[in-house]
Amino acid sequence: MNKTIQHYNQHADQFNAQYQSVSFEQVHKSWEAFWPSPDMDNCHVLDIGAGSGRDAIWYAKRGCSVYAVEPSEGLRAHGQTQTADQDIVWLSDILPELRTVDQLSLRFDLIVLSAVWMHVPLSVRKRAFRKLANFLAPNGKLVITLRFGDFDDNRSNYSVSSEEIEQLAKDHALKMRLKTNIESDALGRNDIKWQTLVFSLPDDGSGDLLKVRHVIVNDNKSSTYKLALLRTLLRIADAHPGAVLDRSDNKVALPLGLVAMYWIRQYKRLLDRDFGDGQGIQQNSNTNKGLGFVSADGWARIKHLAPEDLSIGSLFVGREAEAIQKTIKDTLSTIKDGPVKHIYQGDKTNPVFQMERTPHKIQDSIYINQDFLGAFGQFVLDESLWDCLKVYHSWIEPLVVNQWITEMKRYELNRERNISLQSYYDCLVWLDAEHDTAYARKRIDILRARGGWDQSVWSGKKITDNYHVDHCLPFAHWPNNDRWNLLPTTVRENLQKSDRVPTRSRLADAKGRIIDFWQLAWENELDKQSFFSEAEMSLPNVPIGCNDFEAVFEAMGLQVRGVKSRLLVGEW
Repeated sequence: MNKTIQHYNQHADQFNAQYQSVSFEQVHKSWEAFWPSPDMDNCHVLDIGAGSGRDAIWYAKRGCSVYAVEPSEGLRAHGQTQTADQDIVWLSDILPELRTVDQLSLRFDLIVLSAVWMHVPLSVRKRAFRKLANFLAPNGKLVITLRFGDFDDNRSNYSVSSEEIEQLAKDHALKMRLKTNIESDALGRNDIKWQTLVFSLPDDGSGDLLKVRHVIVNDNKSSTYKLALLRTLLRIADAHPGAVLDRSDNKVALPLGLVAMYWIRQYKRLLDRDFGDGQGIQQNSNTNKGLGFVSADGWARIKHLAPEDLSIGSLFVGREAEAIQKTIKDTLSTIKDGPVKHIYQGDKTNPVFQMERTPHKIQDSIYINQDFLGAFGQFVLDESLWDCLKVYHSWIEPLVVNQWITEMKRYELNRERNISLQSYYDCLVWLDAEHDTAYARKRIDILRARGGWDQSVWSGKKITDNYHVDHCLPFAHWPNNDRWNLLPTTVRENLQKSDRVPTRSRLADAKGRIIDFWQLAWENELDKQSFFSEAEMSLPNVPIGCNDFEAVFEAMGLQVRGVKSRLLVGEW
């Protein structure tokens, strides 16, 4: 813990009283023209350095969805207590990393740093500002209040200037909307002065959407490989916020094994389905040319596996384990020699993606988790492109699917067999909803038979033999069959909930029942290991090696809010 945060912790009561002694309107009058209006629809606010919540309450009362970031545990405790009746999410995070915020996969209409920038060391300010710019929604506003004046205590204080902020804004294509004069302190301290700057993001600021669209629609393709790689990355960006191994130097690194696994999973329905002649759907323009990732000692030996069998938390031994690893290696070679080599900007010397492979020795037993998937190496892409895939997943993914079908329909063998449009779509679904809920139902049945569980997690009402297994995050909007997402409920409640997410209050009310159910259902050591391995990859802010069910519940709540915001899902 750095000395500044420690100081705020030690004197939290004093700072709380100081912050609450002045109103939001007094402190932030200078940028009133950019305050969120009460009639703004679904305005998302990120309050960094939220202190004890004075400003967060004001935003919430204006109808905003507020995310309050405060690294001081003492101040955060005051804030959580004082805002308990408001719809505010409190996060422990710090600049420049903002790792928890990053995993939310949200974009914000307003980001405010009030009396924060002077605590940020000069050496990390470029990185910190880049993070802030990346979190802005189109036309979103970034407000930074600069504090001029020294501290007479243990807090760190680094020099600030409007010129520095203006240059950083230009570097990230932000437009200046306001620069106030240097003003006096609202608390009447003569040696303290303030200045406020407001910037906005006119568009996505990167051109990555156009880059992605070019690959989908315009790029030359002799096979479906480029589309397969894009769709693989889209799926990982949407489903696995915890999968990022490294995020530095404007780059994001993913486990190579995870990229290969999702490549294999999406091709399985396309290649393993028999259309009457022993062949799957043709995936390249050359009828006589095979696929580089399909081999006799790899793919052929795992044809009996369903796509969902290759999931986080799965255990394989013997020939299956060896064949899976061989298929992953074949797949990585295909990806490297195909789409990674041929997707570039300008010319081939400027590739969009990079692969850093690590030698991997075939093992006779494998457990699919972050460690195993990362053992094959890293897949690297620009941070801005990764952010684009996360935020615009629901818009891009349908374009990829439609273009993939267009490509397959023009291949000779597919034309000869008159494959129906519905068959193409059926073979491109990510998950079979019934396939993976069966295991959760089996566990619930066992618990009911021995009197260990007989109630709905949502209400506590007794469940009968025809109970339902509900996806907390609705499968229709976010296809996920992880153990943490499958919960027993009554038929009536599940039908009422439909494809909506639970409200904050409903989730809070169900917390004890959900955690109790998880602990009972997944008490077996292998099940428990799978439960946490899945949560690490698919939920934000779950640390590697986590074994705390309450931490998973809190992360699930963040994911509920993120899916609700990104996909505009209704609440139940």
